[in-house]
Amino acid sequence: MRNERLRWTGAGCALLVAVLTALVLAQWRPLLSYDDRVTEDLHGYAVLHPGVTQLMGVLSDWVWDPWTMRVLAVVACVWLWWRGDRGRAVRVALATVIASAVQQGLKALVGRERPVWTDPVDSAQYAAYPSGHAMTATVVCGMLLWLLPRRPPERPAGQERRAWPVWTAWAAWSLAVVSALGVGFTRVYLGVHWPSDVLAGWLLGVVVVVCATTWGAREGRDRVRVRLGS
Repeated sequence: MRNERLRWTGAGCALLVAVLTALVLAQWRPLLSYDDRVTEDLHGYAVLHPGVTQLMGVLSDWVWDPWTMRVLAVVACVWLWWRGDRGRAVRVALATVIASAVQQGLKALVGRERPVWTDPVDSAQYAAYPSGHAMTATVVCGMLLWLLPRRPPERPAGQERRAWPVWTAWAAWSLAVVSALGVGFTRVYLGVHWPSDVLAGWLLGVVVVVCATTWGAREGRDRVRVRLGS
């Protein structure tokens, strides 16, 4: 049931990003006008508040940079592999690699120009759509959340099994959500992305996470049932 809900979520996000991509390619005026208005308002604020802008730059280019996120994914993969959980290690690695390939492919396909300013506060390379920062953060944070244990670890006989503190799950989810949403905001704030670029990055990230975490799950359960029934 849980995997089915995730698959429907992934399908919905895939449909939304397909529509959004079509609108961007068609240069749909209401979408472009909204992008222009939001980026101009945020850029004006960024120019007048250099202290805040510097903080946004540190968060965007260091704390939540795609390479920072990829390093976290590599650490998770190494840890899983060392523990013998090679199946999940491969899923995390594939999700991270596929996210990079998809975003670069779409950037080349759509070829959308980034915002241009006479007084820029930051700069970026390659095409704008979709946001690689937003997509990478969503994928890596989503995969790391998937690795969280859903139940307490088994204890030796005679020892009480303690539940995981509730705050640890809340903290992990809060950090993941703040990271994914936060990096998207910084990219628009710094004037290097349009809001629709970031939205596409988030949606694509969800699609990749859903595919990586649910693919083969049903088949795996079927194999377990066969072994138990034999």
